[in-house]
Amino acid sequence: MAARDYKQELEVLIMRSLSDGASDIHLAAGRYPTFRTASALVPLMNLSVLTPEDTAGFLNELISPEFMKRFLEEKQIDFSYDFYGKGRFRGNAFFQKNAISIALRAIPVTIKSITDLSLPPILEVFTRKKQGFFLVVGPVGQGKSTTLASMIDLVNHERAEHIITIEDPIEYLFLSNKSIVDQREVGIDTKTFKTGLEAAFRQDVNVIMIGEMRDFETISTAVTAAETGHLVFSTLHTNNASQTIDRIIDSFPGEQQAQIRVQLAGSLIGIFSQRLVPRIAGGLVPAYELLINNNAIAHVIREGRTNEVDVILETGTKDGMIDMNRSLADLVRRGEITLENALIYSSNPKGLSRILQG
Repeated sequence: MAARDYKQELEVLIMRSLSDGASDIHLAAGRYPTFRTASALVPLMNLSVLTPEDTAGFLNELISPEFMKRFLEEKQIDFSYDFYGKGRFRGNAFFQKNAISIALRAIPVTIKSITDLSLPPILEVFTRKKQGFFLVVGPVGQGKSTTLASMIDLVNHERAEHIITIEDPIEYLFLSNKSIVDQREVGIDTKTFKTGLEAAFRQDVNVIMIGEMRDFETISTAVTAAETGHLVFSTLHTNNASQTIDRIIDSFPGEQQAQIRVQLAGSLIGIFSQRLVPRIAGGLVPAYELLINNNAIAHVIREGRTNEVDVILETGTKDGMIDMNRSLADLVRRGEITLENALIYSSNPKGLSRILQG
């Protein structure tokens, strides 16, 4: 029996995923190859159920021998995969039931603009700041990286700056335009987010993009960078603005929390939270919340009264703030999403119902 050509099989799968517009590919032993298309998981039942040998063969084609060694030691790994410039994927491989599983998330080759992504134009204001700390937050798979990429690329096309990204793995590829863009991958170009961020201070950098803040050391260094004249963008896996502020402060030891409150109050410029909601016409549309750090927000952060953030945000429309429920209500009124989905994606369904009835 001829040996399986996993490289060719993988390429056929990827080509089909691109033509089907799949956002994700799942490869696991004991299951059919599966695509996620428009939020639904679709098993490819015209193909064979995968074996442990199949998933191992696919992973050998996706990552380098060095990464494979690291994967076997750590039992999981993040990686990126470029498909001949036609498609790019963020991947994660892991063991389950002593067999390899792989999840691949499609990353568009073209970086879309803020307008193309149906995001609020006010986001452009934050890309034109000279310094400060801006966060894009939300659960996994809600478009945080895509939003961040659109903001970084706007800086790249509007201003002559030195931009450094620190990512794990590198997702969108930026082509230097007016700016110089250097992209560093954790584990390949720098050991950790923290070491890459600390090195940036010696690299004449203006704008820093941190793919994800995972520990208080990285957060602390990022806040310091924003305080010392840099424009810093990053993401966190939190549900909303108030939870994000709490998560940042709570990540520090108790004796350091008063200091980080003061630093955050002074350096934060905004927090953008988003959800991708199924659109009635097909596809997904973003609903979002935008917190802008005005005097009232800075005051409650310094005083440790973050329970008041949501009220300030809901009443801060005149300052440009956007409340998630109002964003969802607007999508319902425009016929973009169903009321049922709006209620599912709202953290305060009763409040949303009141807005829609008002």
